[in-house]
Amino acid sequence: MSDVPQASAAEPNALVRSWERASKVDPRYLIAFLITLVLVVAQLRYHMLGSYDRLVISLGVCLATEALLSWFDRGKVVNLLSAYISGISLTLLLKPQGGALWPFVLGGFLAISSKYVLRYHENHLWNPTNFAVAALLLIAPEHVSVLSHQFGNDITTNLVIWVFGLIIAARVGVLHITLTYVASFLLLNSARALMLGQPVLPEIAPITGPMYQLFIFFMITDPRTVVKGRRRQIVVAILIALMETLIRFASDEGWPLPTAFNVAPAFLALATVGPVAKFLDLRRLARPATVRAAATSTP
Repeated sequence: MSDVPQASAAEPNALVRSWERASKVDPRYLIAFLITLVLVVAQLRYHMLGSYDRLVISLGVCLATEALLSWFDRGKVVNLLSAYISGISLTLLLKPQGGALWPFVLGGFLAISSKYVLRYHENHLWNPTNFAVAALLLIAPEHVSVLSHQFGNDITTNLVIWVFGLIIAARVGVLHITLTYVASFLLLNSARALMLGQPVLPEIAPITGPMYQLFIFFMITDPRTVVKGRRRQIVVAILIALMETLIRFASDEGWPLPTAFNVAPAFLALATVGPVAKFLDLRRLARPATVRAAATSTP
């Protein structure tokens, strides 16, 4: 009879069982759940979509482009979860002037096609959504802006998204990237505010907004575009935060930067640092294979 209590005590509690079940789920589905959660919260509490036409067009273009290009490139239609995430992200992030819909069409096409065109050693270099948003801001800054602070400072909303975001980031194995960037953002922007003689809180407050939530949970942590190795990933996250701070400082000093850099410094920082880091990492990983192939072919 003494064996029964011991067996019961050895059984994991409900929280542990839930975590173990979640560990068996494809990470892409967890990410898709999180981006859907952001969309639902944004619409129910703040009606941020404006109209459902944007969602239908953005999702439709992303899914159709992914299906067509993957069939053309690989002879089959790949899993469309990546396109789904890009479609919802663009719906939330893009804020066209006058309610125009063409940015969602062009943005969806640019996001997905970048995966098939801008690649090196069969790997794409840019996060699809990041590339599309940065490109639209650069080519049409007078017609396109991005989501900024529409979530306000609502504690409940931010708490729900951050809790799920951190849990899913931990499950996917990219939590260290998120935390490194957040810590770097807080330190660097606090230092910048002190250097400029400005209040610190307004400079670090944007990290709680929806744009940054999408940025830190979906863009800089994209498993397909981050470098390999935990230490390198941490270094790149710090470099992205440094680049963003430099862009902000240049804007403070009135440097003649394109409008896109002033509007979305974080997105442009990732769009410039991330692909270079990924390219160098892919070259580094390819070098041993090249050396082995040369050694094998040597008589």
